[in-house]
Amino acid sequence: MDPNAAPTLIKVLGYNNPAVAATATQGLIKLGRNIVPTLLISLDTGNYGARAWIVKVLAALRDPRGLDLLEHALIADIAPSVRRSAVKGLADLDLDESKALKELARCCNGLLQASKDDEWIVRYAAVYGLERRMTLNALTPSMKNRGRSMLSQLASEQEDVKVVRLRASLALQRLCVG
Repeated sequence: MDPNAAPTLIKVLGYNNPAVAATATQGLIKLGRNIVPTLLISLDTGNYGARAWIVKVLAALRDPRGLDLLEHALIADIAPSVRRSAVKGLADLDLDESKALKELARCCNGLLQASKDDEWIVRYAAVYGLERRMTLNALTPSMKNRGRSMLSQLASEQEDVKVVRLRASLALQRLCVG
């Protein structure tokens, strides 16, 4: 696929047509990480649909250059689907464990924050992210303790959504076995 297609594909994300946007998203993902700078400067903050799709692309590309935008989307976006995609991105960013301790801490702090989101789908995604990040050797004992504590809280009756409780319980089981 031609990298020069990126601006057109990004423009298409803003159309009110989910099928076309999904196709454009796949095209952008196929273009790879070279388009991350273009994505970051092309974000249309006034268009929910475009924001949602760009956050999905950044999450799929797993490029650390998207960290600022993913954090911002998690904190500031009103749409639960955008926040959920941002959480997935924070969980899956490719970070060099030995060099990116600060970025890893930022990802984990974002996941901890997402664990308190009002929307259950965001909390569910945060459980996945915490489980994923807590398997990393570079994670500090303090951060691992905070993660386990949050997972325990989400696995308890304090969490009112059963599927989140069950997913948090599964994450704790997997972390204890691993």
